[in-house]
Amino acid sequence: MSKVEDDRYRQENPMSEYLRMERMPHIWCPGCGIGSVVTCMADAIKKGGYDHDKIAVVSGIGCTGRVAGYVKFDSMHTTHGRAIPVATGLKLARPDMKVIVFSGDGDLTGIGGNHFIHAARRNMDLIVICVNNFTYGMTGGQVTPTTPQSANASTTPYGNYEYPFSLPFLADAAGATYIARWTSLHARNITQSIGEALNRTGFSFIEVITPCTTLYQRRNRLGDGLDAMQYYHDDADIQHGADTRTVGIDFQGKIAMGKFVDRPKPTYLEAVNTRYANVIGDDYQLYGKNPLEKEKEKEAAACGQGGCGSCGGGE
Repeated sequence: MSKVEDDRYRQENPMSEYLRMERMPHIWCPGCGIGSVVTCMADAIKKGGYDHDKIAVVSGIGCTGRVAGYVKFDSMHTTHGRAIPVATGLKLARPDMKVIVFSGDGDLTGIGGNHFIHAARRNMDLIVICVNNFTYGMTGGQVTPTTPQSANASTTPYGNYEYPFSLPFLADAAGATYIARWTSLHARNITQSIGEALNRTGFSFIEVITPCTTLYQRRNRLGDGLDAMQYYHDDADIQHGADTRTVGIDFQGKIAMGKFVDRPKPTYLEAVNTRYANVIGDDYQLYGKNPLEKEKEKEAAACGQGGCGSCGGGE
């Protein structure tokens, strides 16, 4: 491909408005599912028509952590395990923004596990996309909190003997209000779930099972990325509303996927405002809203009840 053709491809790519095409090709291995999930996220944002200046992507460390450098939004590539607290700070500073955390199973639930459960407990208004490939792909293929028992890893060459997390169950127990799981084969479902998460408030958790062809697949003699897609095709079943206690994944076992949880619940900032407004009263200035915004809300409420004297009782 000539330079002219390459430049034209970058400009005309359907995702060029959402991804930094000048940084392509990406670093991910052939058969890796991370790029597919990134495309799904971009597609969901595109279909939702969201203002790019109101979207932020925060990633941690690892293969998935490189996502922040490829998206054409405000983004932050944070230190290991700290994507969620950085995203929390960003959301508190800019409540008007949609903040997406995009990282891997090791980063989010290993060193970042404490932040994960407390953000879910508080119902922080975040969208957390976890690419779960059952391994630390960038640092040598070590066991992660999600590696299935008996799976081979560099730190368990005779097979994993630790008990793994079931991430939907963990998120549910901690208080997440939207929980879904898909595989990287199920692109349309991923896009739909991300779209639903963008269109709601509260702690939304979307797990995507993806292959690590270079380490996990190879060490366990599972073939390449195409073999992983065949496994997802044959052994992943949609079970919307399934009890999250039953959706754990065994080594090369059946994969329950779907939307497991979708329940309304006040967000952290809503809980803050409700509590302080009840205790302090009218002297409390709502967090995340300046005085002008508060005054406009009062005027709109008064107008709707016919109290503004200028609209004929809200007719």
